[in-house]
Amino acid sequence: MMRVSMHVGSWASKTAITLGTGLLLAASATAAPRHLEKHFKVGARPVITIHNPDGVVTVKAWTRPEVKLVGDSDSDKLEIDAEQTGNRVDLIVRTLADDIRPEEMRASFQLFVPEDAELQIHNDSGSVAVQDVTGDMALDTIAADISLQDASGYLSIKTVCGAVQCIRCAGRIEITSISGNVKLLDMRSYSVRAQTSHGDIAFDGQFLPNGTYELKNYSGLIDVKLSPDDSFDLSATSVKGKVQNDANLTPAAPRKGPASRFAQSLFSVYNLGKAKVELKSFDGTINIHRRE
Repeated sequence: MMRVSMHVGSWASKTAITLGTGLLLAASATAAPRHLEKHFKVGARPVITIHNPDGVVTVKAWTRPEVKLVGDSDSDKLEIDAEQTGNRVDLIVRTLADDIRPEEMRASFQLFVPEDAELQIHNDSGSVAVQDVTGDMALDTIAADISLQDASGYLSIKTVCGAVQCIRCAGRIEITSISGNVKLLDMRSYSVRAQTSHGDIAFDGQFLPNGTYELKNYSGLIDVKLSPDDSFDLSATSVKGKVQNDANLTPAAPRKGPASRFAQSLFSVYNLGKAKVELKSFDGTINIHRRE
């Protein structure tokens, strides 16, 4: 097992010199290094975990069989531990003082990982950005925004109020948020489930044959763009809001099942209906329009 710690501690050396009337001079404190750079050799499908209270976390894929970690902290009250056990690399940020202020809890990291790496990231505040990683991911934040680009695998994303953006993501995607907005752009996924209670959801991507797409919120906007080449079976319902059929889809007969007589709904089968698309809102607006 390889373990590396960056301990940003503080120490002070005080020298009192009495001159004439008792003048006291104190030497200033000297801070320890606040920068860490390490390399960990790994095999196929390594697991990388990150636990960070606040900061910017950036993860990019490369072709080398190793994990490169670059970390920086502005506080002398934080400790950054980087530990390897087998094919697993764990990065943990710990506080060293009870009186630490929120602005002193910030640590930022840049990681380069193999393309097939599995990521498990918990970052309360700040941001998380992942690019070109094809392994499974579990990303969990409170206020930190999450941005994924060219990612695939099984992507499980949870935020409280952080926004989520996926660009050219593939694989299976599950997104849950309380008040964060969700943007799904140029999507290439066969399975998408996105739910936010009080945020907006925008979807602009392919509806793949036999794929399933579920977009839900309580209030806010659900905006979906369609392509003439798409093939889907659509169900869109807003209980107290609106469903706007700007794509001029031909309505089909209402589906069986419990539904409020006050709800606005649209059911439509387009180009043989190969994908299943379900849009639901309680008090929000659902916009369906064609991609320009």
